[in-house]
Amino acid sequence: MKKAIYAYTPLCGTCQVAGKMLDVAEELVCNVEIERVNLNYAKELAEQYQIESVPCLILLEGELVVDKIYAFQSVPYLIARLRDL
Repeated sequence: MKKAIYAYTPLCGTCQVAGKMLDVAEELVCNVEIERVNLNYAKELAEQYQIESVPCLILLEGELVVDKIYAFQSVPYLIARLRDL
């Protein structure tokens, strides 16, 4: 199963917008499981994946990090990236 981890913090305004964009993209791309993680409670995840800023979408194939997306750009962009995974 292809997987993505969406890392955010609740007080980040950009994260709120990115989360809504990701909700729409997730509805249209069925073959990717997206886990949402509040980094305020998951510091070890931030260290493990070397997350530099939020929001961050980590694309995984198995346990292998394929890419990290920091600039969400648009819903069509997210859909394309998730489908390419």
